[in-house]
Amino acid sequence: MIFGNQLQDALILIFGEPTTAIYAHMDNIGFTVGYDNNLIKIGGPKVSDEYHLVGSDSRGEIEAGMLVIRNEDGHERLQCVFERPIDRGTNMCFKPNFRETVDFVQSPYLDNRLGVWVALEVAKTLKNGAIVFSTYEETSGNSVGFLAKFLLDRYAVRQSLICDITWITEGVSHGEGVAVSLRDASVPRKAYLNRIVSIAEKSGIPFQLEVESAGGSDGTVLQRSSLPIDWCFIGAPEDGVHSPDEKVYKKDIEGMVRMYDHLMKNL
Repeated sequence: MIFGNQLQDALILIFGEPTTAIYAHMDNIGFTVGYDNNLIKIGGPKVSDEYHLVGSDSRGEIEAGMLVIRNEDGHERLQCVFERPIDRGTNMCFKPNFRETVDFVQSPYLDNRLGVWVALEVAKTLKNGAIVFSTYEETSGNSVGFLAKFLLDRYAVRQSLICDITWITEGVSHGEGVAVSLRDASVPRKAYLNRIVSIAEKSGIPFQLEVESAGGSDGTVLQRSSLPIDWCFIGAPEDGVHSPDEKVYKKDIEGMVRMYDHLMKNL
């Protein structure tokens, strides 16, 4: 079964009798054009004079450069370098540039195109579960509360997995398997985490444990809501975060698919 919500620009797929939901956000960071082709950040994109942006407004397609202007006090002002004024309110994103080697894929917006792809791969064989393709994760996640309440009221779904891409840090590396996050800025319920780690350990699928003090996701929105829903962030790590050069190890992606498939069958 498929449920769409035009107001929230989101989608839910229902399989069988769901007890657990996968959340994969579809939105991405970028920029809004303000006055005089100035740029305002959407989320937390990296900036560089070398980056190229694309978008479209009432007068056609746009492929523009980025200019980072730094004042003496260190403050940045961003500007779109283009041949004409761009309509105010136009959204711009990094120019697509997909690259692949034997071991890695690299592209803008692997966060969270890869999470969406993983969820769709799991959907191919999923018997019981829900998959939520959410929006606004990069700007506080306003679709998740509505979607989670729908699943709770209609199907009593109280468990969730956050299908997203995490960061390479001092404790999380390429090639060590999918990262099971024990916390970021938010702290999930320990009993639920223990169940997930126990199932993961018995699976034989390589994984690494992540413990961070910052960061957020659709799980953060769930935790801040009044809904009694457990969550855990599980995702392959990347470097080049929020830039045109996000990079993920292929075997970690394969492990992410296997782990989600295993957890949806055993949670």
